[in-house]
Amino acid sequence: MERLDRFMARANAAYYATHDPFRDFTTSPEISQVFGEILGLWAAVSWASMGRPDPVLLVEAGPGRGTLMADAQRAVGSVAPGFGAALRLHLIETSPRLRAVQAKRLPQATWHDGLDTLPDLPLLLLANEFLDALPIRQFVRHGERWFERFVADGKFVECPESPPLSPLPQGEHPHVVELNEPALAIARALGDRLAARPGAALFLDYGPERSAAGDSLQALRAGRPADPLSTPGSADLTAHVDFAAFAAAARGAGAATFGPLPQGLLLARLGLFQRTDRLARTQSPARASALIEAARRLAEPDRMGRLFKAVALCSPGVPVPPGFA
Repeated sequence: MERLDRFMARANAAYYATHDPFRDFTTSPEISQVFGEILGLWAAVSWASMGRPDPVLLVEAGPGRGTLMADAQRAVGSVAPGFGAALRLHLIETSPRLRAVQAKRLPQATWHDGLDTLPDLPLLLLANEFLDALPIRQFVRHGERWFERFVADGKFVECPESPPLSPLPQGEHPHVVELNEPALAIARALGDRLAARPGAALFLDYGPERSAAGDSLQALRAGRPADPLSTPGSADLTAHVDFAAFAAAARGAGAATFGPLPQGLLLARLGLFQRTDRLARTQSPARASALIEAARRLAEPDRMGRLFKAVALCSPGVPVPPGFA
């Protein structure tokens, strides 16, 4: 028998070590090059608002194939060469297989297993679909008692929660509550860091704007929804991000927070459609149509635009980050 978060961590570590996740799902940077380009320029504008520190860390957490950062650096080199000269590229990635893929596109990068080994310098961090893969705990209410979910033989086993976990709601409370302790730890660590030195971080992921109860654990195997408890290591396990709890943890540690905003609103404010239109004018009709369709997929409310959210963490006193005013 294994606690759910430990089962999820072990399963995802095995999955990312042995599978190409992008055969099972497509992330925003793979949908449109404009996504990475405008996030790179978001970082460049944020760098200028911080007083143009040199050197500055440009960090991506969960870089996937390196697509987002390659697109970001291309845009930065063209539009903000001063930022391009000042930045030092660092990637947070634990999978050796994915590090090898990223190194082909980003050979100048330095890799880390976590935030704690990053150099003590001003920081700009980007993270797309990173928090959703961090392991969660689940608590289930029966009557007035709470039970924690464990996994045994491909099924949930509920054990009395003892001692009581303080974040669990009291009184009129929901049936299932999820807790993402690694995400909260990251929020607190970034809050501490941003309170002590200039920086900003942008997270894009999926989940509700406000804390919501319910079982959001899901799995994709061969591109299709699957049982998250069967055949660990063969599917990508994710859960909705609790943005309200994440932002509150960062504020409690000293950071200023902005959002969450719907991803579609943020991308539109950052110029997704204008940049796509300019790019489409230089392409064949078929390619132009594909570019415009990709932008719509990222931003339209009934597609990725509303389910995905964006939240920014900043050092106190730094101006409101681009797109959040």
